[in-house]
Amino acid sequence: MISALFQYEFLQNAFISGMIIGLIAPLLGVFIVVRRLSLIADALSHVTLAGIAASLFMGKYIPFFGTLNPLYMGMAFSVGGSLFIEKLRSVYKHYQELAIPIILSGGIGIGVIFISLADGFNTDLFSYLFGSVSAVSRTDLWTIIAISIFVLITIILIYKELFLLSFDEEYAKATGIAARSIHFLFIVMVALVIAASMRIVGVLLVSSLMTLPVAASIRLSRGFKQTIFFSVVFGEASVLGGLFLSYYLDLAPGGTIVVLAVLILIATVLIKKLSANRAVY
Repeated sequence: MISALFQYEFLQNAFISGMIIGLIAPLLGVFIVVRRLSLIADALSHVTLAGIAASLFMGKYIPFFGTLNPLYMGMAFSVGGSLFIEKLRSVYKHYQELAIPIILSGGIGIGVIFISLADGFNTDLFSYLFGSVSAVSRTDLWTIIAISIFVLITIILIYKELFLLSFDEEYAKATGIAARSIHFLFIVMVALVIAASMRIVGVLLVSSLMTLPVAASIRLSRGFKQTIFFSVVFGEASVLGGLFLSYYLDLAPGGTIVVLAVLILIATVLIKKLSANRAVY
């Protein structure tokens, strides 16, 4: 695969974008898990699929959408869905978790409608569902790079505020932090990263890349920053290992990446259990 990387542009695109997604998806995933919003990735991924299906449908009748990358419409839907989630969380103040299944259901419903209007699944839509290494274009790569730069800079700038809001929202508000603006910025970042990750792992698996590395790192880490570090390491190992295995074994890259993340999680659980048993004896 190393020699092929220098020959084929689609492999270069997949490898570089995979490395980037392996960094930013678990990075945001740590804050998602701490804030108990693990299902938000599932909700926004289905909303993103609805946007992609809408773009493919309109591309059949409107020339402009025929030339537009469907990922952009997916991002617009994803950001819109994230804003609706924040709005619903403010409406249902005592039942904020309701916002996620509402948006999830709406995203699935709209997606199914557009898929049926577009006369069912086609090759493009199928690649967004399960991920496709060969489908990652140079335009997709530059889009992922731009989103990752935005996410990394934003997290560096608002890290302390985001940390406080994740662990003690009431105290954070009392200190004068603009909680609503931080929530808004965070949810938009999550929406953009989910949309960007779909080319590699697909709609149905993108939430796994945000939660499984974090779940594994929690078993080993002894602090928040260490959790972030291990999450990124496990995320990169899952993505890069999955890409290599899928290339040599001719497997679906998205599924291979997720299975590796599950195996890493199982390994960390066993290591933690063994170390606990040794401490007892």
